[in-house]
Amino acid sequence: MKQTPRLVLLTLTLGLVAGCTTTSRQAPVIERPVGSSTAKVRPAPVRTEEPRQDAKGTYTVRRGDTLLRIAFDHGQSYRDLVTWNNLADPDDIKVGQVLRVAPNERQSSSVVVTQPVPMPPETRPTVPRKTTPRADKKTVGEDMADARSDKAGERAETVAAANAAAPAAAVAVTGSRVGATVTATDDEKLSWMWPSDGRIIATFDEGKNKGIDIAGRAGQQVMAAGAGKVMYAGSGIRGYGNLVIVKHSNSLLSAYAHNRAIVVKEGDNVAKGQVIAEMGDSDAETVKLHFEIRQQGKPVDPSRFLPSR
Repeated sequence: MKQTPRLVLLTLTLGLVAGCTTTSRQAPVIERPVGSSTAKVRPAPVRTEEPRQDAKGTYTVRRGDTLLRIAFDHGQSYRDLVTWNNLADPDDIKVGQVLRVAPNERQSSSVVVTQPVPMPPETRPTVPRKTTPRADKKTVGEDMADARSDKAGERAETVAAANAAAPAAAVAVTGSRVGATVTATDDEKLSWMWPSDGRIIATFDEGKNKGIDIAGRAGQQVMAAGAGKVMYAGSGIRGYGNLVIVKHSNSLLSAYAHNRAIVVKEGDNVAKGQVIAEMGDSDAETVKLHFEIRQQGKPVDPSRFLPSR
């Protein structure tokens, strides 16, 4: 009887010891992706404003622009841009400012209106008749001879007058109509020459080189490739050094960069082959002439205009 409580106590003690030494098994943790019930939130796309297209004949100033560069890129004189935009200070242009880079109808002076040449009223030539004094009496043969001579003279003078009037009539027929306009579309008729002697060290590449580079020696003559008017002479356009720009027509201009010295000034009329500068290395690593031809402000391949050599 006394052993019964001891057995019960021993059994409980062994049960407790077994429970303490048994490794407890934890419930497995399963990672479930978030998704099916919760919608994935995507960041809103960032709206970027595309640059606004400039209206015809206008340009919106961008960071780093200068009036000289804008005028050069559009084939205009910077002085014209100052006038067209009523600029008090050419150096004071602001980002976002809209500039007129082509003349409007009132400012345009490039259109020539031809008028017809007024023709004098047509008059028939009068042939003086030969008269003789009444006192003079001639034979019948003499009178007939005089009459034939008078008629021959009348016919000759009539033919001469008709021949003289024919060219005038032709001019009136082939002349320009009233109000017809004449525009500068004969750029291909301009005469060109090479601006300097030397080896071509860089050819035209619209993406990399906007003209051609001609090697030479310092002080070598740089000549106008065609007749025109000096639109710019100075060093205000970055990357071109001492620069001369010659305007040849309403749409064509030529540029001569990196000169050592400039021997012409703005407004000068220059002839084809006239010396305008001396070759140099201003704003360049070597002595060279960088030569460009621009049509409507856009760089074009000078080899299209220069004669073969």
